[in-house]
Amino acid sequence: MTQTDETIDRQSREQSDMTASHCKELSITLAQFPRVALGHFPTPLEPMDRLSEILGGPRLWVKRDDCTGLSSGGNKTRKLEYLMADAMQQGADTIITQGATQSNHARQTAAAAAKLGMACHILLEDRTGSNDPNYIMNGNVLLDRLHGASVSKRGGGTDMAAEMETLADQLRDGGKSPYVIPGGGSNPIGALGYVNAARELADQAVSIGLKIDALVHATGSSGTQAGLVAGLAAIQSDIHLLGIGVRAPQDKQESMVHDLAVRTAAHLGTGLEIPRDQVRANCNYVGEGYGLPTDGMISATKLLAQTEGLLFDPVYSGKGLDGLIDLVKKGYFDGMQNVVFLHTGGSAALFGYSDTFGLPGYTS
Repeated sequence: MTQTDETIDRQSREQSDMTASHCKELSITLAQFPRVALGHFPTPLEPMDRLSEILGGPRLWVKRDDCTGLSSGGNKTRKLEYLMADAMQQGADTIITQGATQSNHARQTAAAAAKLGMACHILLEDRTGSNDPNYIMNGNVLLDRLHGASVSKRGGGTDMAAEMETLADQLRDGGKSPYVIPGGGSNPIGALGYVNAARELADQAVSIGLKIDALVHATGSSGTQAGLVAGLAAIQSDIHLLGIGVRAPQDKQESMVHDLAVRTAAHLGTGLEIPRDQVRANCNYVGEGYGLPTDGMISATKLLAQTEGLLFDPVYSGKGLDGLIDLVKKGYFDGMQNVVFLHTGGSAALFGYSDTFGLPGYTS
């Protein structure tokens, strides 16, 4: 080993030790917040070597938050561990939340409420105008009902926050103690789940000697990305974080994420400052709108199913994956060696989009 190699090796060990120390400090900070165990953690961190070979860019990895376990898994479980604990601490007996028709958040919230013995009311906003029976009754909607939640529909553009408060008032008048969870579980309490996920990922990387250059994920209601921004700042990580937007234009998406990241950091109470330039969102892969399929999403979802055996959803993770693949091809990650894609789950939604993928029927 040359002197230069020894210096690099020593610097790498020092950086790993520092990261481990910051992760331990963050764990202590997070321990002050109530949390109820709902998922299987840590989720796996796995290489996607077939995809890496096909694309010819950096080595690609996947953080398997589709394996969180609660009602087929997904990223919302991390948020719900903190949100449901807060609900229990407040003496709630009923949970209210909202989302789009094929909401992964609604499914996991219904499952969490069932697990903890609470009633659950879900309001679903029709953001696509689809009358496909599979879309409006199958997939996540089927599972919402299977978990025992009441499900009601609202038209596109409805003020869903106001609708939830109206329902909460009605339930209070009836003697219930409702707890309202915003869409996506995206508030400073829910975002703690992804503050913790940043720590978990950094710990995993240190344990296997992996230097992560970039972390890519789908971003919508902003809680996942805001938590990651705050978490990476807390452990002083230089990982390049990039959200692939699935709903809003770039300026709006980045503003929402930065606002929530700042409020999450304040909720942590560590005095962290979140620079605006630490929030990056590429919103070129939304297509015609939230929940509406794109050719890129269809191709990306098929490619991963047929090369890595992984299932992504059409609304959220599939569009994030489309962004990752296209950006690798365009050289966005040139000079980087290891890029992680956060798999936020949601494969149940595939059953609401059964005609989207143009798959052949039985062969003779």
